[in-house]
Amino acid sequence: MKVADMAYGLYIHVPFCSARCGYCDFNTYTPLELGDSHGTSVHGYLRALEVELEQAALRWDVPADWQGVQTVFFGGGTPSMLGYQGLARALRAVKRTVGLAPGAEVTTESNPESTDAQFFDKLREEGFTRISLGMQSVAGHVLKVLERKHTPGRPVAAAKEAMAAGFEHVNLDLIYGTPTETEDDLRASLDAVVEAGVDHVSAYSLIVEDGTAMARKVRRGELPAPDDDALADRYEIIDATLREHGFSWYEVSNWSKPGGECRHNLIYWRGGQWWGAGPGAHGCVRIKEGMWGHNSDVIEQAHPGLTRTINAKHPSTYFNKLVGEEAQRSPGGAVITTEMLTPKDVRTERVMLGLRLAEGVELEATPDVDRVVERYIHMGLLERKAGQRVCLTHKGRYLADGIVTDIILAQD
Repeated sequence: MKVADMAYGLYIHVPFCSARCGYCDFNTYTPLELGDSHGTSVHGYLRALEVELEQAALRWDVPADWQGVQTVFFGGGTPSMLGYQGLARALRAVKRTVGLAPGAEVTTESNPESTDAQFFDKLREEGFTRISLGMQSVAGHVLKVLERKHTPGRPVAAAKEAMAAGFEHVNLDLIYGTPTETEDDLRASLDAVVEAGVDHVSAYSLIVEDGTAMARKVRRGELPAPDDDALADRYEIIDATLREHGFSWYEVSNWSKPGGECRHNLIYWRGGQWWGAGPGAHGCVRIKEGMWGHNSDVIEQAHPGLTRTINAKHPSTYFNKLVGEEAQRSPGGAVITTEMLTPKDVRTERVMLGLRLAEGVELEATPDVDRVVERYIHMGLLERKAGQRVCLTHKGRYLADGIVTDIILAQD
C-alpha cells in the first residue's frame, strides 16, 4: 500500500468492566480490582487519555494534507461505562488533537445493560456514527456459562434504541460453540439478530484462553472443551442464515449488509496505520524522527517504516506515565514496548490479515508461492482474481489458518 493511499485510524481502549466474564482475557479491570486511587478513576483515565492524544498529534508522522483520522473505535472493556459524558469528552479530545476527518466513522462498543435510549441520543448528537453491542446469545443458559450479566432480550432492544436515535450502522456480536449451546440456541440467536434489523454481525467461535475462569473449569472437567466439528457446523449455520437475509461475509468472522462494513477494522486487515491509545492498547504507526529522542529507552533511532507500539497495561501505570509522578521520566509517554516492522514482517501480516478478507490479497509472484496457491486452487480452497490477487473460497474459510501459514512459509 502506498503511503498516499493509506488509511489512518485511532483505537481507544477503555479498561473498565463491571464484572469479569469467565472467558475473557482482555486487559480489563473491575472496580474491586482497581481500588479507588485517582489514577484508576474514570476522570483520571480521561485526563491521561487527553494527554496521550496530545502527544500522538505531535509524534505521529502523517501526510502533509492531513485532515484527521478516518476512523475512531472505542473498545474494551466496556466503553459505555464512561457514560455518554465520558465518551463525548474523549471524542472532543480527538477532534482538538489528532483531528477527525470529514465523514469519519466513530464507533463505540457497548454493553447492552449499560445503555439506554438517552445514551444513544446523546452519542449521536456528539458525532458517533456506529454502535457495536455485545449479544453473544439469546439463550439464558449460554449467557450463564459465559458469565455475561445482560438479560437475553436486552441486546436487541438496545440495537433498536440505537437505530431510533439515528444510527445507521449497528453491529451485534455473537459467540458460538459455547459448552451447552445447541443448534437451536444458535438459530434462535440468529433469528433475533435478523429481527433486530442491524446491518452488521460479528460471530466468533469460543476460544478457551489460558488463565481464564472458563479454562480452569474445562481443566477440572466441569465444562467440556469446544468441539471443532461442532464449531464448523455452527459457522455454516451462521453463514447460510445471514446470506439468506441479505448479509455478505467480508471477513472470515464478519458479515454486513451493503455499506455496513466496519471501516476501522478494515484498516487493520488492509495494513493501514492506527494509533492505539489507552491502557494496554496496541498501535501501528510511523513516528516522526526525533520525537522520542535518540537516547530514549522506547525508540533509539528514527525508523522510516511502521512501528508497533504497546502501552502500559495497568490504568494506574498508564496514568502515572502521562500525568503522574513518572511523566517527566517517560519520553515515550504511555508506550512501553515497540517493534520496528521489517519488510518481511509487513509481507507476513499482509497475507495473515488480508487473506481473511473476501476481497483477498495481492501476493508476490515467486515459484514457491505460485506452487502453494495452485495446489490450494486445485483443492477448491482458493480462487485467483485479477493478477496475483487470491481469495478464499467458501470451503477455504474453514481452513484459513493453515492456508495462510503455508503461503507465508512459501514467501520466506
